[in-house]
Amino acid sequence: MSHPATRRGFLRAAAAGGALAGMGDLGFISKLRPVGAAEAKLDPGKVQFQGGIEPLVRLLEETPREKLLEQVAGKIHGGTTYQEVLAALFLAGIRNVQPRPQVGFKFHAVLVVNAAHLASLSSPDEHRWLPIFWALDYFKDAQAQDVREGDWTMQAVDESGLPAGNKAEAAFVEAMDQWDEAQADVAAAALARSGDRKALFNLFSRFASRDFRSIGHKAIYAANGWRTLEAIGWQHAEPVLRSLAYAMLMHEDGNPAKLDLPPDRPGRENAERIAKIREGWQQGEIDSRATADLLKTLHDGSPSDCCEQVVEMLNRKVAPQSIWDALFVGAGELLARQPGIVGLHAVTSTNALHFAFNANTEDRNRRLLMLQNAAFLSMFHTAMQGRGPVADVKLAELEPAPLTAVGAEAVNEIFADVKRDPMTAARKTLNYATQHTDPKPLIDAARLLVFLKGNDAHDYKFSSAVLEDYHHVSPDWRGRYLAASMFNLNGSTEPDNQLVEKTRAALGA
Repeated sequence: MSHPATRRGFLRAAAAGGALAGMGDLGFISKLRPVGAAEAKLDPGKVQFQGGIEPLVRLLEETPREKLLEQVAGKIHGGTTYQEVLAALFLAGIRNVQPRPQVGFKFHAVLVVNAAHLASLSSPDEHRWLPIFWALDYFKDAQAQDVREGDWTMQAVDESGLPAGNKAEAAFVEAMDQWDEAQADVAAAALARSGDRKALFNLFSRFASRDFRSIGHKAIYAANGWRTLEAIGWQHAEPVLRSLAYAMLMHEDGNPAKLDLPPDRPGRENAERIAKIREGWQQGEIDSRATADLLKTLHDGSPSDCCEQVVEMLNRKVAPQSIWDALFVGAGELLARQPGIVGLHAVTSTNALHFAFNANTEDRNRRLLMLQNAAFLSMFHTAMQGRGPVADVKLAELEPAPLTAVGAEAVNEIFADVKRDPMTAARKTLNYATQHTDPKPLIDAARLLVFLKGNDAHDYKFSSAVLEDYHHVSPDWRGRYLAASMFNLNGSTEPDNQLVEKTRAALGA
């Protein structure tokens, strides 16, 4: 039996904020125990089900796709927790999906887990299972693709090759510098058993951001992998760090340690450039004009042009926030200039690099991550030029468009325009954001549209990134950043996906 949701009814409910929880079309999810906000967060001081996750992982691996949601629903009814399902989903992907030949494609089954988790955290309690059920179904598709491509499975670590705990970091750095996969694997395992997680993130994020291969997916994996481990528990770190090290060493055309290749060049230059940044660079003044100036350079400047300007801004005491404003809006501008896979990853990689910047405790790394983000945006622009025309959109000059409706109907009007005319939707969003200092109804509607319309991992990855980073952009610029998201968010006129019906059937609703 079909239970279609009307666009008008959905968007009215979304725009009403509190009415989301009572929306009839998703009411069947209440058959599952609601996930409270406290349950979706990990107590860092508590050991969580160590050693007991294997049977659930094997259930995900071995159950046919058409029966998996029903099986998982049964486990949840029997007391399996949100965190156990999240952990099993993540680890099943780590063990069964190879992060090669590119850190993307089928490996999005792993990359998307944190995005689905973020979507769950931002949803009403009774909706929190829906993104996780989508990711479970998506894993089975990726697993089948991996089988067709050779059926890769992560093997047990070579215990005889593990360096001693006090030598693991030096061994890992040497292996990564030499792009040595075998040595990096055993060193990563040793680090997982002996290292402090904050120090490990400093180390792994440095190597994840050093080159532009896989259009930012290495940095995305490092950030999302770390965030997922924070949610499921660090007792699961070893296979994750081994997988991440393997992914970070993805390369083509010879050993990069012995060559001077374009994806590596900006990182090597920035490793030297960071010495030019003044001490005390973390302190400065918010300067919207400086943000606008950097945006002009990011529009068509070289990696060197963009990075030199970042150094100059920091040295004249512009606050790092004003630089990040330009990086966020510059990423959105690339998406508006050429909607598609490259511009989308300019946004999601900026989200990952900003997370790494904030999570790092090492000053050198924080400088480097900011410069690498600036270089990456220039390199994204170059990559886009090889894919077709790049429009001359400048978000700083975007003019708001009038809305014919108000309140809930204004949100409806915007999302009805998204696929038909994304530029008009963007201009109307700028109008809406200008009138509403907290456009929560629009953000809630965007997220719920992903649940109902999203068919691809990028729908979750992108929406989770952009709706999170809206709050990381200064008030002067965040409306323009949100406006750019309309070039990739789901619109209300798109057909519904099959997830809702699959979940309904799995629950016997």
